[in-house]
Amino acid sequence: MWRPAEERTAQAIAQRLAAPELLGRLLAARGVAAEQAADFLDPTLRAYLPDPSVLIDMDTAAARLADAVQAGETVAIFGDYDVDGACSGALMALGLGALGLATINYVPDRIREGYGPNAAALLALAGQGARLIVCVDCGAAAHQALAALYGIADAIVLDHHKLEGPPPTIVATVNPNRLDDRSGLNNVCAATIVFLTLIAVQRTLRRRGFFTARREIDLIAMLDLVALATVCDVMPLTGVNRALVSQGLKIMARRARPGIAALLDVAGVTEAPGAMTCGFALGPRINAAGRIDQADLGLRALLAADPAQAMDIAKRLDDINRQRQAVESDLLDTALQRAESQFAAGAAVALIAGDDWHPGVVGIVAGRIKEAFNRPALVAGISQGRATGSGRSIVGIDLGSAIIAAREFGLLTRGGGHAMAAGFTLDAGKLDALHAFLNERLAGAAMLPAAADLSLDGAIAVTGATEAIAGEIARLGPFGAGNAEPIFVIPRARVVRADRIGRTETTIRAYVDGEAGGRLKTMLFRAKDDALTTALLDRSGTPLHLAGHIRAERWNGKTTTSLILQDASPA
Repeated sequence: MWRPAEERTAQAIAQRLAAPELLGRLLAARGVAAEQAADFLDPTLRAYLPDPSVLIDMDTAAARLADAVQAGETVAIFGDYDVDGACSGALMALGLGALGLATINYVPDRIREGYGPNAAALLALAGQGARLIVCVDCGAAAHQALAALYGIADAIVLDHHKLEGPPPTIVATVNPNRLDDRSGLNNVCAATIVFLTLIAVQRTLRRRGFFTARREIDLIAMLDLVALATVCDVMPLTGVNRALVSQGLKIMARRARPGIAALLDVAGVTEAPGAMTCGFALGPRINAAGRIDQADLGLRALLAADPAQAMDIAKRLDDINRQRQAVESDLLDTALQRAESQFAAGAAVALIAGDDWHPGVVGIVAGRIKEAFNRPALVAGISQGRATGSGRSIVGIDLGSAIIAAREFGLLTRGGGHAMAAGFTLDAGKLDALHAFLNERLAGAAMLPAAADLSLDGAIAVTGATEAIAGEIARLGPFGAGNAEPIFVIPRARVVRADRIGRTETTIRAYVDGEAGGRLKTMLFRAKDDALTTALLDRSGTPLHLAGHIRAERWNGKTTTSLILQDASPA
């Protein structure tokens, strides 16, 4: 599908920026107005960061945290076991630590405790002396668990998951997805909420004269954690998220945080980190521990101050990630086959469960099914008559709301999430009823094509795919959800050489000649045994239309332009 651009807007942007027409067209096609273009290309916090007070309960939360700082209280931080939870917990611990507070950090065990606060853990934290417990990236719907703290300790929730009905009866629930919140910040992750809370706490303490004898927190130095969480939680990279990620990646490039520097090293990342680095190198390793091992290991990596300790944890996370990949591989083939059967029978949603499937990898498998069929998918493991799982959805299909509706209907014992992802627990005997409920609720998904539309930004000759053009395209980054990397068509290219490379030989490196001359390196990652791979490896020289991302990459001091292949068709 061609991505349309309003020609007048494209020309106005190019003139205003004194930039190539191509850049103007790419911006216009993404809905950027001429007066917004400069801020889009250079997204500063000054231009995009909101006043934290626009969030309901923010001022109350900031005041209570400021009270804790001034009184020297012990504060407990209860977090989630994913990247957003680890980054949120690290931000709060580092921020309060910089203000002189001792914190107790707690991450629940995925298998023993499940997602979110539980009364036993909260009471144990209070028993360790915490008079204030801050739940980050969880807690918005934990009414019963938080009620156990009444008269014992105060609680604050900093979350972003969908909240149906009133928040818990606690000091404050800061959540842009509360029904009564009018901040408009519905698409930020929990780490951003924590970052805004620290801004509000610092502002409150400044007004109280707290900093007359001490330094303020260096909040800018914490943006690497916000950027990492935003990308890994698949938040749209527009508006404030774009500014936070853009500026946060600059902080990450300094490698000043030992844990992130060590993770970059074990992942073999040598260039300046980008959004893909967060999503494919850092995120899976931080997530791995919470999925199949020690839940707080990712948080400990981010908090490590000693480089040697950070490297030890990073190597352990790398090993655990390899274990996670093996467990995932064992489940994937079976799950894909079952999903194919369900979709062939007319299901709008795949719901697949198996005995003793590891709860730490079911979400990843659900994501693979979603990618393969362009349909929402849910995968669960069954143990002792209880099914616990995760789901992943596609743009336009709100899975989180459907899961909440299923919980309210009585099908689930626990369930929640957001539009693109959700978690759930239920009696295994109700799996069929849940599947029927979701098929009816999300029936529109059955009408979607079997593969997601490929949005194309234009056609370009091999000779036109230059380093300069790649540089202009890169100015639109960081790319990710909500800001897709441009895809161009190279028409009638002929493959002159193609080889499988890499340890697993799942990468194909090809060289193609253009119809009007020139040669271009083309890379296909995660190559499958399918028609695309067959076409690339075909030695007959049949002309192909190639679609992919044009990037300039630096290796051993030399810059080369490549086409990162997404699809192809016979010419």
